[in-house]
Amino acid sequence: MTAARRILVLHGPNLNLLGTREPGVYGSTTLQGINESLAALAAELGVELRTLQSNSEGALVDAIQGAVADCAAILINPAAYTHTSVAIRDAVAATALPAVEVHLSNIHAREAFRTHSYLAPVAVGQISGFGPDSYLLGLRALVNRLEK
Repeated sequence: MTAARRILVLHGPNLNLLGTREPGVYGSTTLQGINESLAALAAELGVELRTLQSNSEGALVDAIQGAVADCAAILINPAAYTHTSVAIRDAVAATALPAVEVHLSNIHAREAFRTHSYLAPVAVGQISGFGPDSYLLGLRALVNRLEK
């Protein structure tokens, strides 16, 4: 598949603990379950995914920068880095690739510090509060944008 049909999916810190981490906030679906749902939708939409989870800000920045060579867009749940990482924001801005920010929980209905996103101003959109469906909605939105 060509780069024009490839999307980088990034999962930020602590998302490897999904399924056991605060299920009242994040649900019971595991990261593997989310990735499997994304893969099924990607096949349906005719796109390829490159997926990475990292607890390291630097690894996420490296992946974003590397996406320029072989991806058309980025689907990202920066997790806690949403509220702290200028580096991730700057990397997304530097690539000029369309990016959709997703969150399992509604970050705007949580603690005050979670309502600010450094990434939102450089993303084409943000989807939050729909649990694992946030990822699926984000993938659909990116594919629709790429096809226009």
